[in-house]
Amino acid sequence: MNEKIWLSSPHMGENEFKYVKEAFDTNWIAPLGPHVDGFERDLASYLGEGVHVAALSSGTAALHLALIILGVQAGDEVICQSMTFSASANPIAYQGAIPVFVDSEEDTWNMSPEFLKAAIQDRIVKGKKPKAIIVVHLYGMPAQMDKIMAIADKYEIPVVEDAAEALGSSYKGQKLGTFGAMSILSFNGNKIITTSGGGALVSKNEEWIRKSRFLATQARDAAPHYQHSQIGYNYRMSNICAGIGRGQMEVLPQRVEKRRSNYSFYKEAFAEIDAIQFADEPSADYYSNRWLSTILVESGGGMTREDIRLHLEKDNIETRPLWKPMHLQPIFADAPFYGDGTSERLFENGLCLPSGSNLTDENLHRVISELKSLYKSAKV
Repeated sequence: MNEKIWLSSPHMGENEFKYVKEAFDTNWIAPLGPHVDGFERDLASYLGEGVHVAALSSGTAALHLALIILGVQAGDEVICQSMTFSASANPIAYQGAIPVFVDSEEDTWNMSPEFLKAAIQDRIVKGKKPKAIIVVHLYGMPAQMDKIMAIADKYEIPVVEDAAEALGSSYKGQKLGTFGAMSILSFNGNKIITTSGGGALVSKNEEWIRKSRFLATQARDAAPHYQHSQIGYNYRMSNICAGIGRGQMEVLPQRVEKRRSNYSFYKEAFAEIDAIQFADEPSADYYSNRWLSTILVESGGGMTREDIRLHLEKDNIETRPLWKPMHLQPIFADAPFYGDGTSERLFENGLCLPSGSNLTDENLHRVISELKSLYKSAKV
């Protein structure tokens, strides 16, 4: 069997081991330490806009803490983008709150400002003003943040940016993860940079970040003994994982450049196949890190998304359908939804291609060759 081509595998640089070795040599083998502090500074410096950062065990943990800090409680409603990974919605359920899902728009595949406004207005009429809005930057593509923030500001609802897939992306020159009241990042093994497992909470409100660090370390009060006045969580990042992150931050620009190059390579290679469509940046205002290169497979070409996925799987090439919308998930079947089916159409026809920054030219040519051969065989 041919060598496995992964969708998005970890890609180490040259200095990660140096930081990890330093953690071992100094015996900082704990969920805190100088690398955690350093990684937080690195992220804050990269993002700019005066943000503060708490390094945590996962992006999910960061989102959970964001909702806690915003005062989301049982019975509250939180608006959430429907087309996303379940980790965007699960923390709403952790709080006993109710997700209200909003559909995508065609240009960016992210939250539709039109349906966001409709959802807010309808929930207010029903006596339930949403406590927060979770917007996701899918696959690194910026959402329409001007319109979304204007709507959120009008109704005085805080925005939490789920930028788990979008480190390195920007909108109108401003880094994603710096628009919302709070934002979250993910450093899972498949992300553009990784800490093995990890995430971060980002905010311009320094007090919120201090509170998140307190809650993330079991909410231990300032006392010589173990005393707790509120529920805490074991959500802090380890010094070893943060060491990996510090090395990864040094190569982030190169990782973004390579993933954008992968996208351009695919787009040029498949230009002759009309049935394969790409999600271009809508204008110069949008800069995507192209975390994953995605395509839409139009039915007129004689192939479906599943035809392509299964064909590439036979050659040991990993691909993945786009996220299945949350309002179609069994666990959220009863949740309110506002939309017109855009995310459903994207899910039915969309596919993520191998996109890692460690892909070789040989890997890319193999993906292209296999996909082209499939379309060629369909025409015979």
